[in-house]
Amino acid sequence: MGEVALDASVAIGFFEPTDAHHERAIEAIRSCRGERLSIAASAYSETLVRPMAVGFGARIEQFFDRYGIEVVAADREIARVAAELRVEYRALRLPDALVLAAARSRGARLLTFDKNLARLAADAAQS
Repeated sequence: MGEVALDASVAIGFFEPTDAHHERAIEAIRSCRGERLSIAASAYSETLVRPMAVGFGARIEQFFDRYGIEVVAADREIARVAAELRVEYRALRLPDALVLAAARSRGARLLTFDKNLARLAADAAQS
């Protein structure tokens, strides 16, 4: 049983019916059945912004609790790895570096709809 780290692009797509990735996100998360799910704290926070703005933040949190999706805090090690990734990949933004570092710290496969982040995740996994 492996672990899948969700990027905000997938989580937001899953929860937001009007998102361009909604159907794709549903299928992607369904395909993870039987695997542990996690999300970097930074991506979790990003996922909550819109639902909280419209009064549905608690529902999102209940979903994460019900399905045991672990929120991965950015500790010192994850922050260091994120910095190393930014040094290696100069165009990588800090939020994406934190997501990638959190996934890497857990040996998780990153599930993202961000093409650049997916490419970097594949490249970083080979390093």
